[in-house]
Amino acid sequence: MIARVDAAEEPAVRARTGGYAVTLRGIRKQFGSAVAVEDLDLDVRPGEFLTLLGPSGCGKTTTLNMIAGFLTPNAGRILLDGQDVHRLPPDRRDTAMVFQQYALFPHLTVGQNVGYGLRMRKRPKAEVHVRVAGALDRVGLAGYEDRMPGQLSGGQQQRVALARAIVVQPKVLLFDEPLSNLDLKLREQLRLEIKHLQRELGTTSIFVTHDQTEALVMSDRIAVMRAGRVEQLDAPDTIYRHPVNAFVAGFIGQSNLIPGVCTEAGPDGCTVRLTTSDTLRARHAGAVTEGDAVQVLLRPEALRLGTEGAAAPIVGRVVEIVNEGSLATVVVEVSGAVRLRVSVPDPGALGLPAPGDDIAVSVPPGAAHALPADR
Repeated sequence: MIARVDAAEEPAVRARTGGYAVTLRGIRKQFGSAVAVEDLDLDVRPGEFLTLLGPSGCGKTTTLNMIAGFLTPNAGRILLDGQDVHRLPPDRRDTAMVFQQYALFPHLTVGQNVGYGLRMRKRPKAEVHVRVAGALDRVGLAGYEDRMPGQLSGGQQQRVALARAIVVQPKVLLFDEPLSNLDLKLREQLRLEIKHLQRELGTTSIFVTHDQTEALVMSDRIAVMRAGRVEQLDAPDTIYRHPVNAFVAGFIGQSNLIPGVCTEAGPDGCTVRLTTSDTLRARHAGAVTEGDAVQVLLRPEALRLGTEGAAAPIVGRVVEIVNEGSLATVVVEVSGAVRLRVSVPDPGALGLPAPGDDIAVSVPPGAAHALPADR
């Protein structure tokens, strides 16, 4: 049964939740025998931009829909600004959702779409007019009130959906992969616009995506999810540089993950014998001891082609080169089983090897990160 909080308990609940804008405790959601979210705890700070990131089926959209009130958890509690909202329908939760498919009414004008929530709240007509115009101005669509959704591009329609969400001045903005249907350049532009608008408004925002770049660029913190649970919740730079396990390391950014065994461990790092028979020194977060199976994370941009600065370079053969102009990725096969990706900035100036060349890959001190293999 879902726990409820009555009015007499509200002050104590607010104290326990530490003033968080959104609090999830012990949330579980299943559909038939399939568990979508399991024992999920999450705190969202007032005014922050938090992203739920993970592969399809990890539970991120289900979590967002439970916060919005579109789905009811099987267990646990959801609090918005310290108030348990189990009994409240979506229109009384002081949240607003920006959907992936825009969800605009095709028979209503832009202005009517944006003002829909205000009319449902029975706001005066004059107020609706002023607030709609202000919201459209904020998203760069001033003067578009009389146009129909079918006359707009995809990016403009998404801006209308954003204006419709912010015009009601919700305490929490919810985004369900709102950029996934747009082309790359427009996605990049709207990422920055949404983040700028969120900072300007100071509205607590929860953003769902499977796009790691979106998460890294837009978020104050990222919750990486897998199988209905949060694997790591941290600032983007912390997650990128200090992932807690191989799943997070592989999901955030480009990565090389090589199996190995820790042959010696100390507080400052460990020595790892890789499956390629190479040995290297790796840092760790205290979860690795001598004899443990590990996965060694090597970010492509941290590696170097050649032997400069390397006590024991990894030797392999170039099997592929992907040249994107300002950046190239050189794929090096080691021991016939492992492929290392090495990023080369400004390849036109530095020059690139050719497929089939034998080459050494240097691992600078501090570039290797040993992660427990069973996590």
